Amino acid sequence: MTNQSILLGSMLLSPLLFLLRGQLRYWAAMLLHLVVIVASSSAAISVFQGQAWAIDTGIYLLGEPIRLELDALSAFFVLVINLTMLTGAWYSGGYLKPYESSKSAIELSFHRFTYLWLHLAMIVVVMVPQGTPFLFAWELMTLTAFILVAFEWEKPESVHAALNYLVQMHVGFVFILIGLFLIQYQGGGSFSFSGLAKTHMPVQAFLLLLIGFAFKAGFMPLHTWLPHAHPAAPSHVSGVMSGVIIKMGIYGILRCVIYLPKEHWMTMGATILIVSIISGVMGVIYAIMQHDVKKLLAYHSIENIGIIGIGIGLGMMGYALGHPVLATLAFAGGILHILNHSLFKSLLFYSAGSVYQQTHTRYVEKLGGLIKKMPYTAFLFLLGALAICGLPPFNGFISEFLIYYGSFSHIGAGDMNEALILLACILSLALIGGLAIFCFTKVFSIVFLGSSRSSATTGAQEVSMSMLLPQGLIGLVILAIGLVPGFFVHYIEQVAGLYLPDASLPHAYLDTLRYVGIASGIFILLLVILILLRSIQQRRVEVAYGPTWGCGYTGADPALHQYTATSYADNFVQLAEPILGVETHYTPFAETEIFPETHHFERHQHDPMEANLVEKPGNALLYYLQKSAVFQSGKLQHYLWYGLLFLIVVGAMSYLKLL
Repeated sequence: MTNQSILLGSMLLSPLLFLLRGQLRYWAAMLLHLVVIVASSSAAISVFQGQAWAIDTGIYLLGEPIRLELDALSAFFVLVINLTMLTGAWYSGGYLKPYESSKSAIELSFHRFTYLWLHLAMIVVVMVPQGTPFLFAWELMTLTAFILVAFEWEKPESVHAALNYLVQMHVGFVFILIGLFLIQYQGGGSFSFSGLAKTHMPVQAFLLLLIGFAFKAGFMPLHTWLPHAHPAAPSHVSGVMSGVIIKMGIYGILRCVIYLPKEHWMTMGATILIVSIISGVMGVIYAIMQHDVKKLLAYHSIENIGIIGIGIGLGMMGYALGHPVLATLAFAGGILHILNHSLFKSLLFYSAGSVYQQTHTRYVEKLGGLIKKMPYTAFLFLLGALAICGLPPFNGFISEFLIYYGSFSHIGAGDMNEALILLACILSLALIGGLAIFCFTKVFSIVFLGSSRSSATTGAQEVSMSMLLPQGLIGLVILAIGLVPGFFVHYIEQVAGLYLPDASLPHAYLDTLRYVGIASGIFILLLVILILLRSIQQRRVEVAYGPTWGCGYTGADPALHQYTATSYADNFVQLAEPILGVETHYTPFAETEIFPETHHFERHQHDPMEANLVEKPGNALLYYLQKSAVFQSGKLQHYLWYGLLFLIVVGAMSYLKLL
């Protein structure tokens, strides 16, 4: 049986999910996902082994035969998609159990069905080379993601977030469509990305496609859908959206870069680099201000998309400047970070979902002390937090290290302008990493350490193994990349080879990666030894448990003797307030108020880009649409007059030869 027939069979069997109930429906969905994963992953692995893979499906779309092809880029994305979709489907088995009492069987079946078709749509997106099938698969991916975000449709905020996502994705779709039309009708010869190499207007077409894909990826300032959709979606969907759906925008950009003529790489690389630095720095700054765990993670997705973009932009500029090793390191770091981010961000969203399932809140100010009740979840969240901060011995360090390594090793190889470009990359990555550590120190300490801040944590307990095991699998892959980076970089070099004529790292660079892996292994071994020694020592003493030390004052509300998220970030907020859009609401103390009464203090952060680029234009459009409603009188004679007036205008324009 061919891969084509297996994928087609999964599509045809997917409606059977509506006939099944309970765990049987879950296991049937998992079986279909596994079928898709085995079929597509085997094809992807064969590509990395040097085999060509392409099939004619025999299916026609608008008269055009659909052909599926895999190169190293497509194969890489197939494996990333499959791993994240597998862990998301696995995790959802336990996460959706509480919804079985509030959701109908049809709703749950429809959710499983839509999740499967999202998986299929993304696989097709990275396999089809023609423009028309690509756009159909792209639209299917958007619609299925929209339905998944609106899973809790009874909540107005979920519907609003889903519609916001849908509208902005279609704006991006229009840019992609116009870009493909421009390629076809300006010498490209075909309605596909490959026409970029032949078109007379490659820069204009590339910019249109870049904007369209940037909507999906979440680059600033086209990111405004993302902080709303991630919190509204179920946590396994949030993990998939951050792990792979936004990466489809990165896939589109990387696919277009392959065909962009090399003489334009310097200009377009600089464009991508500038946008990426802004996205990375501003994303982490906005994340620090958030009190909603999932919204905070959403802004960190924007930050990491910026890191990926820094690698892509620097790689393009490195090639244009005549530094092939720098280009290879930058491309390898950016591409590897696609995989790395899909791992630690899905892990963080799943862990946040476990906390939400047990406490029914996403707000950090209402949590605290959960490490005592949910130790495995706390450990997994900490692992993901250390990885996303780019700390060794985890995977995030490896991808950022590649970009750092290339920048530092070539900073003195060119003129002053080249040195400034590399210095900007180094400083931006350092700033992003430092602020990420600050942010996740706040989140982990307030959510898991200290004492409970509200009754939300009263009934919390560790989640089921069906939710912990997929997170454990992700954690193992995170550690594997940190310990044996050379193994993964070897395959990443094949992807980079699509952009560079000789994308291979010298032995000195590969040896450095091996030493990094060895050092990471020694560090983990020493850590394990210390933990074992401590456990042996603790057996000899009687361990007493009591309340967390409260600075000698534990008789009142724990919020009075513990840091809150607001107080923890207060000094930073004062420094960054001009660019944060912070609003503070409080009732001040009067000078004569000897015995203070109840007072109120709130601080909110609004995204200035969203306010100026989305809300203001949207409100203006809504205002004029409401004004135009005066023409909708409901009287037949008025509508007849409108028709007559239209005919008169058309006749006059025809007479004046304006039509």
